[in-house]
Amino acid sequence: MPDQLKDQFIEELRASNDIVEVVGEYVQLKKQGRNYFGLCPFHNENTPSFSVSPEKQIFHCFGCGKGGNVLTFVMEIEGISFKEAVARLAEKSGKSLPESFKTEHVSPANQEARNILEAHQLLTKLYHHLLKHTKEGKDAYQYLIKRGITDETIDAFQIGYAPDSKTFVASFLEKKGFHLQTMVKAGLLSVTGENSYIDRFRGRVIFPIRNHQGKTVAFGGRTLTDQQPKYINSPETDIFHKGKMFFNFDLARPHIRKKSEAVLVEGAVDVIASYQAGVQNVIATLGTALTDVQAQLLRRYVDTVIICYDADQAGLEATIKAASQLKKVGCYVKIAQMKDGMDPDEYIQTYGSESFHQHVIQANISYMSFYLKYLRREFNLQLETDRIRYIEKALDYISAVDKPVEREHYLKDLADEFELSRETLTQEIRYRRRKMGKYKDNQLEERHNNSSSLKKESEKLLPAFHNAERYLLAYMVKDREIADYVQQELGGAFLINEHQVIVTYLYAFYEENHQADISSFIEYLPDEHLRNLISKIALLPVSDTTSNREIQDYINVIRNEKLRKELHKLELEQREAERQKNPVRAAQIAMEILELKKQQKHEKYK
Repeated sequence: MPDQLKDQFIEELRASNDIVEVVGEYVQLKKQGRNYFGLCPFHNENTPSFSVSPEKQIFHCFGCGKGGNVLTFVMEIEGISFKEAVARLAEKSGKSLPESFKTEHVSPANQEARNILEAHQLLTKLYHHLLKHTKEGKDAYQYLIKRGITDETIDAFQIGYAPDSKTFVASFLEKKGFHLQTMVKAGLLSVTGENSYIDRFRGRVIFPIRNHQGKTVAFGGRTLTDQQPKYINSPETDIFHKGKMFFNFDLARPHIRKKSEAVLVEGAVDVIASYQAGVQNVIATLGTALTDVQAQLLRRYVDTVIICYDADQAGLEATIKAASQLKKVGCYVKIAQMKDGMDPDEYIQTYGSESFHQHVIQANISYMSFYLKYLRREFNLQLETDRIRYIEKALDYISAVDKPVEREHYLKDLADEFELSRETLTQEIRYRRRKMGKYKDNQLEERHNNSSSLKKESEKLLPAFHNAERYLLAYMVKDREIADYVQQELGGAFLINEHQVIVTYLYAFYEENHQADISSFIEYLPDEHLRNLISKIALLPVSDTTSNREIQDYINVIRNEKLRKELHKLELEQREAERQKNPVRAAQIAMEILELKKQQKHEKYK
């Protein structure tokens, strides 16, 4: 495929994949002015510094410095090559991928991962077909219907059935051309002592586990008999990392974005029951406690998480651990409570969907209220000594709350319930926060805020010539005529090395008859550091129209700085010539200095 046609295809691909929409699948974005902002997916942060420009079709993080266009974003977030990103976006927008993009050399490891992924897609369809349309799947289908799971839900989750046959699936995969040892590595088959391959999930109802793109990457299986264990999941593979993803995240994601709230339950069956009950922003961990990676993933999408774990002792303890993880990454945590010993699936079967909505999900309480209620279980509040111990522990926990209004709310409740002085409790909080290194009086707080402001200001205080080059580049990438004028007046004589490299590529970009398009130019740059830098520069607040005077002023600032540096260098050389008693060389330099000063004066009055 000729380069021109390749470029045309990529331009069409970028045009059909709006960067706000694509980034919005990974990050909760909120519009501020002309751009969108959210938490950066490439580094941990609690304050949004990740900017997306729908006008320029680029992104930039002012925290870690990463930037680029929709293709580079997909490459970075998925950890894939350029051609794989092209393929991913082509599939998303329904475009046929040119053959030249299909011929990329694939390493054996990558090819194996692709084979494992393909096998999972085929088995998902096979298991689902066996459940819905065969005699072998009838008992499994009836089991799901009796549990209240509808056909619509079965189809939405692609629930299936693995027949109770040792060789059926192995034979199916072998006929499809898959290496059976690779399928063992994928966790789809097991090997017996006689070295024969058998289906790992045979005789079980199958729950596909999908990644955020909706591709099956693992399975969960539930037995229909007394077979142990009751539930089994796929092992971790190259395509499945259970501590980095959630069950049902692909279906829940649009509902999570819409509500800016996620409901977190413990298992796949609880998710399916909740989803069918109308709680469609529901997800679950995959047989493990919530990890830091999962908590950070959720924080990119939502401000609030409702934890709805089982109402037994293990569930309560898991709730506290998960809440701690989520609060650490900046989520506001609420707790949905059920009757003792129940899980969401049991509650819905017993009391119905409407009750689950009204009396569990919507009746959630703050995590602090939940924790203080949980804490009470350790004490007999009828005893004075236990009351004091409870109050002390409650104060310890309230002290860790950073928001003053929230602290004040819980202090008021504590003071009212136990008829205590608010002033006394406030002093106790101050004492504890001081010990924790969190307490600041007004003067310290003001000093802290001032120092933060000064730090932000100092980041902006670049030399005049540096800012002139940045703004000049910002205008040049959006207007070819300005770039042509600067090339004529200044050429590549920028003083910052990275700016010199960028402007050289920009001139070449325009000489190849590309239109002014920052998203396209970012792709033209071969170096990640340059792409990050130009994406930051392109987001500078430049006006849509500019005068020739403004552009000339930027050029003059750069020229004057260049002359100033040359003068300084000559003055040092002149002093050195005088020190070495070389009057002829000193006089020559003096003439050069005089000439440069004339130029400097001329530039000043241009």
